[in-house]
Amino acid sequence: MKKTKRFSKTWKKSKSPRKQHKYRYNAPLHIRNDFVSVTLSKELKKKYSKRNCSAKKGDSIKVLRGSFKGKTGKINKIDLKRSKIYIDGIELSKKDGTKAFPPLEPSNLMLTELNLNDKKRAKLLERK
Repeated sequence: MKKTKRFSKTWKKSKSPRKQHKYRYNAPLHIRNDFVSVTLSKELKKKYSKRNCSAKKGDSIKVLRGSFKGKTGKINKIDLKRSKIYIDGIELSKKDGTKAFPPLEPSNLMLTELNLNDKKRAKLLERK
């Protein structure tokens, strides 16, 4: 019995949802980081001449879609396994009265302010 590879480094693209799902599910963390890339605001696009950027804890974000549309806040946590972003200031109240951060999809968010404490990230943005 031949053992199949979990993640293919040479995989380019496929229209098959089954293969797309397998690629995303088995992707290693350094590739999953690209899945949490968020679009930049108009000012940041002009400043860095980039369309999007990987989200990082401490970035300011605005919600564009969903029940929290228009709300802003700072990134509290990023879950690479599920490709979800949690934001301070956006909370749900549970039935028992406790507060919880709802998981948000990166495609429904916009970066309004970047956290440039990381020198590597600042260099990466200035590269173009």
